[in-house]
Amino acid sequence: MLNEMKSRFAGKKLFKMLFAFAASAILLTGCQDRTELTAPNAPNPKSGSADFTRFVTIGNSLTAGYQSGSLYESAQIYSYGNLIAGQLGSSYVQPLVSEPGTKGRIEIVTVSPFVTSINSNSGTPINLNYAPPYNNLGVPGAFLYDALKATDSLNCFTAVNGGPKNPMFNLILRGIGTQYQQAKLLQPSFITFWLGNNDILGHATTGGVSPFTPTPTFAFLYAQAADSLNALAQATGAKVAVANVMDVSVIPFFTTVGGQLLMSGVTAVWGITGTGDTISMDLTKNYLTLKATEQLSTGKGLSKSNPLSSAYILDEAEIATVKNTVNAYNTTIQSISAAKGFTYVDVNAKLTSIRANDLSGGTIIDGINFATTYVTGGIFSLDGVHPTSRGQGIIANEFINAINATLGASIPKINVSTIPGSLEFAGKVSFGKYGLPLFPQGALDNLLF
Repeated sequence: MLNEMKSRFAGKKLFKMLFAFAASAILLTGCQDRTELTAPNAPNPKSGSADFTRFVTIGNSLTAGYQSGSLYESAQIYSYGNLIAGQLGSSYVQPLVSEPGTKGRIEIVTVSPFVTSINSNSGTPINLNYAPPYNNLGVPGAFLYDALKATDSLNCFTAVNGGPKNPMFNLILRGIGTQYQQAKLLQPSFITFWLGNNDILGHATTGGVSPFTPTPTFAFLYAQAADSLNALAQATGAKVAVANVMDVSVIPFFTTVGGQLLMSGVTAVWGITGTGDTISMDLTKNYLTLKATEQLSTGKGLSKSNPLSSAYILDEAEIATVKNTVNAYNTTIQSISAAKGFTYVDVNAKLTSIRANDLSGGTIIDGINFATTYVTGGIFSLDGVHPTSRGQGIIANEFINAINATLGASIPKINVSTIPGSLEFAGKVSFGKYGLPLFPQGALDNLLF
């Protein structure tokens, strides 16, 4: 199977470029359960035909509760899985990391002017001796392939395709088995499965330089994972909920720089396209990534002789490729989900609708005005990709809405306003030249998705 996959992908050099961007800085080896709740003896009556007694989540950084370039306890406790478990009084053990978390956390130094720093310190795993698998099996940096194949940093998708060895697999999986194998060991009563974002996101965040999972390969891998989940569900009576892939156009990593330049009166910059041509790029049609701030601050992009590098731009053709790929992935997820009787959670539609409301004043949720804007919008963390704690609450409610609608449940929704947030920055943030946020050199180099 591995040889088959390798033949469908681009060469290892491109993979190294992709996965150098997603390398983690440290190796951690343990965790602690901070949940003091005990599982009920019978299915909670609010859960309808679902039973959350043994609740397991499989996924990547979005499931893990990763924020601002790091995995840390005060964010992990607001992972969507932990929030859902809290609504039902279910035990939910997570691989928590003490503050400040894994090395490389992005932090705000001052708001006006807006200055960030990178925390070079790291926390420690909190409960090394917890014997069973964790309920939260989300591994930052995991690809769809990894759910059934990866047991550690040596055989994860990045490593077997010539990229770096992702130490997060050692932290979360601890040599017990793959995400799926560990879920099976827990004999789950309910499973959420949210993978696939990384199969396209690395391509997009590197300006189309790195490869993505071809749609036929994605469909094959997703069907394989769904078959395994379905077999497990039939054996244990578990219900399964799956979430889809987000359109990159909703996240600040791609929308911030161009938007700020346009508001400053800059309508185009010089940049190199994916085909190698140097052109004047219309900022209403091309995305500049957050990493482009590094080059813009040095004067690149102002002339044809000094253009922005292709790796910092998602040009029109690349945007079309990414959008078509995301649509194809989501068609696959939805059709397979329907065939297996899984609950389908359309996170993409929710975030797309919030993005559409940005220009008309935002989206009110539990009395708070949210937007997808960087820092002030309240949904995305300082890395411009991963949700804030309140963003996780919004996602948790999408899972709850779908579960209630399909499984006869009446799980109460989370009051997002009760979750700590950062909207106090609204109206107080003062960015630099052209209204751009500036980051320390290399601040966004080691993000895991």
